[in-house]
Amino acid sequence: MSLPAFPAVATSTKIHRPPQSQEPTQAASRHSLSFAKPTRSVDPTVLWTSSIARCARSGRLAEAVGVFSEMMRSGVEPNHVTIVTLLSGCAALKLGLVAENVMVATAVLNMYAKLDRVELDRMVFDGMGVRNSVTWNTMIDGYVRKGEMREAIDLFDEMPHRDAVTWTVLINGFVKAGHFDKALELFREMQLSGVRPDFVTAIGAISACANLATLGLGLWIHRFVMKQDFKDNIRVCNSLVDMYSRCGCIEYAHLIFENMPKRTLVSWNTIIAGFAANGHAEMALELFNRMKEEGFKPDGVSFTGAITACSHAGLVDEGLGYFHIMKNVHRIEPRIEHYGCLVDLYSHAGRLEDALNVIENMPMKPNDIVLGSLLAACRTHEEVKLAERLAKYAVDPGPDSDSNYVLLANIYAADRSWDGSNKIRRKMKTLGIQKTPGFSSIEIGCNNHEFVAGDKSHPEAECIYQVLDLLSSEMKVWCVPPIVAKELYEND
Repeated sequence: MSLPAFPAVATSTKIHRPPQSQEPTQAASRHSLSFAKPTRSVDPTVLWTSSIARCARSGRLAEAVGVFSEMMRSGVEPNHVTIVTLLSGCAALKLGLVAENVMVATAVLNMYAKLDRVELDRMVFDGMGVRNSVTWNTMIDGYVRKGEMREAIDLFDEMPHRDAVTWTVLINGFVKAGHFDKALELFREMQLSGVRPDFVTAIGAISACANLATLGLGLWIHRFVMKQDFKDNIRVCNSLVDMYSRCGCIEYAHLIFENMPKRTLVSWNTIIAGFAANGHAEMALELFNRMKEEGFKPDGVSFTGAITACSHAGLVDEGLGYFHIMKNVHRIEPRIEHYGCLVDLYSHAGRLEDALNVIENMPMKPNDIVLGSLLAACRTHEEVKLAERLAKYAVDPGPDSDSNYVLLANIYAADRSWDGSNKIRRKMKTLGIQKTPGFSSIEIGCNNHEFVAGDKSHPEAECIYQVLDLLSSEMKVWCVPPIVAKELYEND
């Protein structure tokens, strides 16, 4: 979080007043600082830091803090060397000067936040005699960076006055943490509190809608954006294109894209990926070529979209051609997602041996997504032997690595290879891997409802199960055969 210039704050320590003109101040002049016509091209931060260091070394700590304050007011942002220099001088006073000067303390908070030292952040924050909104926002941002959302909320509740930055930091924090419902809840509360969202807040809310695929609420936020001054902001438009694409409304996404007054490479990548993910391979590849015609140079993300489009359309040779062009013409080093696209390309075409060959020869270890793509194809084509060869790559279990073990167990079960299925289950138990329950969701009236198998925690659970019983009875009347899951592991 960059630090803007702050107004002067009265403290018990005598500090330098901000300059009334663009001329160097007396404190800066005494230390041979001249920013009007420097004799050599020297970073202004280095010049200010040198002046602070000279004051600190000679024991003039109050003057060092004063020079730092003038540095901030002049618009020069300190780096970590500046902060360490100032803290080293103030250590003799046990950070007393830091606690008394809100500008210095806020800069220290910002430094600790960037270093993920939130415990030191809180120590400085608690010792401050005077705080402003930037101080509170910096401390909340420190907790958000660390992923400690409960502490961030507690501090948010204590804050005497919340501005747009406060709400935005918290909303985007919940989006990054994957708590999308909470982010949207805060977005609603922000508007009820009378604080006007800015374009960064809107991007966070749109991202939450995209991840939840809540089209109704996404439409409402889009309507809200259209009434704001930032309606043509490129980042906002890119977020809307992404949201509509992920909600399955690719026509809306395309309409926004075509009406954008200005586009960036991110804009093109987003719409190409959207068409590819929604199964419109021809349109995705047409946009890829149009992007190049308009003078944009494709990057790795662009080629990911193009190869994904080929995968969905079964265009194996074309997909391999794009991979070759990316690597040998544009000199873009393939990343794991590009090799994953190749595995998916071969898997969709039923060329499982070729897909396995990619995994065995790629320069990095395959992740769960790459392995899962081929394992899913093995289940579709009932290739138990190839799935067994693939199992050796799943050796580093993590908290989210259950899906491929479950998939492999289901492949054995579908083939009635009970020994193999039980072996996978025992391995999961030994490694401490637990199956993450799947869930389904539905959006009604801009509210997202999630359900897990056998779940009765929903407030309307009784009515929901009554409707299910009614549907089940209707199916029996019409002699509709029951749906029996092949994946026996799912019913454990």
